[in-house]
Amino acid sequence: MPTPTAVLLLRAAHPRQAVATAVALATAAAVAGRPLREVALAAATVLVGQGIIGWADDLADRRRDERRRPDKPLVGARLDPGTVWFALTCAVLLVVPLSVSHGRRAGAAYLAVLIISAVGDRFLHARVVSFLPWVASFALYPAFLAYGGWNGVGATTAPTVAMTALVGALGLGVHLLLALPGLVDDHEEGEQSLPMVLALRTGTPRLLLLASVFTGVVAVAILIAGRTVGLT
Repeated sequence: MPTPTAVLLLRAAHPRQAVATAVALATAAAVAGRPLREVALAAATVLVGQGIIGWADDLADRRRDERRRPDKPLVGARLDPGTVWFALTCAVLLVVPLSVSHGRRAGAAYLAVLIISAVGDRFLHARVVSFLPWVASFALYPAFLAYGGWNGVGATTAPTVAMTALVGALGLGVHLLLALPGLVDDHEEGEQSLPMVLALRTGTPRLLLLASVFTGVVAVAILIAGRTVGLT
């Protein structure tokens, strides 16, 4: 029995990463003292935005996935690329007003996250500077939260430099950890992303350990910074 198109679309949106990111940012908004309605708005905005990133990723990697990932929804004509493009376009039309409803600055910060992520995935994924869009996009999350508001009216207080730098560093750790499962295929494709370069020098098991420790330390530092210097 063929898998329904809606299910294939959901799989192509990378739902686990989308939900995890939305929950993380919604939790951060709640911890920062945002009202429940703004927490829910942040979760909805990020969930839609992550779906856009997921669909853009699968569209960009379609030819590669035909060689390496036969289980992907866009492989084997199970899911028409045009359907994904239509869903992505609809999501963009939804995420723009959702972002702007947080306020002009917060909306600009989140839309910049989406642009940086999509452009980075398309053009820098296989290069040693693959970490740059991850660091840059994560570093914008504190601005999205700090400037966020409701009904188009945002706050004016900027995020702290410490929190911005730490969350950007978290993006580096997340990039390394998420890249590890696909390094064998990346190597066979001749890619030279930062995780690939590091894995060739240290070995994948050691890189997993180092990346896990680094990410854990940064996460703890973010918690400490949140309790001391705060978000803003």
